Amino acid sequence: MEAQRKAALWSVFAALALIALKLGTGLATHSLGLVSEAAHSGTDLIAALLTFFAVGVAIRPADPGHQYGHGKAEHLAALAEGAILVIASVVIVWRAIVRLVDGGTSVHATWYALVVVAIVICIDVARTTASWRAARAYSSPALASNALHFGSDLGGSVAVLVGLLLVRSGYPRADAVAALLVAALVLVAAARLMRRNVDVLMDRAPAAAEEAARRAIVDMRPAVQLRRLRMRQAAGRVFADVVIGVDYGAAVGQGHAAADLVERAVQAALPEADVVVHVEPAGPADADVRERAHAAALDVPRVREVHNVSVLSVESGTQLSLHLKLPGGLALEEAHAIAEQVERAIERAVPEVSSVQTHLEPLGEQAAGTEVAGDAATVRRIVQTELGVDPADLRFVDTDEGLVAYLTLRLGADTLAAAHADASRIEELIRRERPEIADVVVHTEPQ
Repeated sequence: MEAQRKAALWSVFAALALIALKLGTGLATHSLGLVSEAAHSGTDLIAALLTFFAVGVAIRPADPGHQYGHGKAEHLAALAEGAILVIASVVIVWRAIVRLVDGGTSVHATWYALVVVAIVICIDVARTTASWRAARAYSSPALASNALHFGSDLGGSVAVLVGLLLVRSGYPRADAVAALLVAALVLVAAARLMRRNVDVLMDRAPAAAEEAARRAIVDMRPAVQLRRLRMRQAAGRVFADVVIGVDYGAAVGQGHAAADLVERAVQAALPEADVVVHVEPAGPADADVRERAHAAALDVPRVREVHNVSVLSVESGTQLSLHLKLPGGLALEEAHAIAEQVERAIERAVPEVSSVQTHLEPLGEQAAGTEVAGDAATVRRIVQTELGVDPADLRFVDTDEGLVAYLTLRLGADTLAAAHADASRIEELIRRERPEIADVVVHTEPQ
């Protein structure tokens, strides 16, 4: 940012030098074109001073009163510059018309006037190039407006040079015509400058930046649902407010991770963008009915477990049933009240469901058990015969409900469904050969 202020300060010195050259030569030769160019440079001096002080304000960090920073100070300065340019142009037009109508003072197109204009053109080329480079390097609207002014100065200086050459060739009114051309250039530059900065001050969405951000979010993998994207800009920096939808059952960490991905995607497309991401759960059209019902039931206090969630479409609508596990010591009346809370919660979260049926079960208390030596040989033989592998782990526990076998299998199955089918077959064969085993718990792992 210090380099921006140096560029603006250089513009101030250049404007002072040009005013002295143009005004002195214009008064000496009675050239309205040179006087108008001096007035134009006077506006550039004011513009450069405004830019110098505006950039100084814009680099201040955000504070409690300006939480988005001070970047718009540059745009306010550029808008003021545009207004000054319009006023100067009106004055130049009026003086040029008066001279064209009544002839006015004769212009002395001396050789030194031509030399002065040539020097001015060289200075205009140098400062226009320097300002454009600085504006691109720092994305500064104030420096860009300076470059636009200097470019219009260059065009005006060329017009004045042509006008003086025509005066020397016997066309005395050519100087006034050159002044009118300068005024037209200034008006066009002022209109473009004011329109661009009014758009920023009015928070007009930057179309190109918005399209780049939207494309970056849509192309993300894993995908997220883009619900809203709002953008504005100030002092060359883009501010983006993004609302995304994630799966209804996603954990807080998953939502935060999705927000981080969105922020990185937008900043990759728009470097130094300030991105704020708001995460919302996916709505009714975005999540499975069963998942939303399961999540809504678990949100009800004292519900310990939800299982066997079933969804059935009938003529009267969508019916849903589920099993709830509650503490076994609850009174039936209290348990029923909790079930009604669950039903209401599901109806709110899943409005397309026409009816909800709950089945209440007591939550089993922690039971005691003792590890014992069971018929491991039979179990190992069954697993080896059916699957061609040995159990990774096998334990027997004697409980109040009977003998329980805990079995771990490492399988080569490609899918969960295939692994579940293998586990169910092993469980059935063990129960058939060893009926004294009350329960078989099979845990499957990949090889």
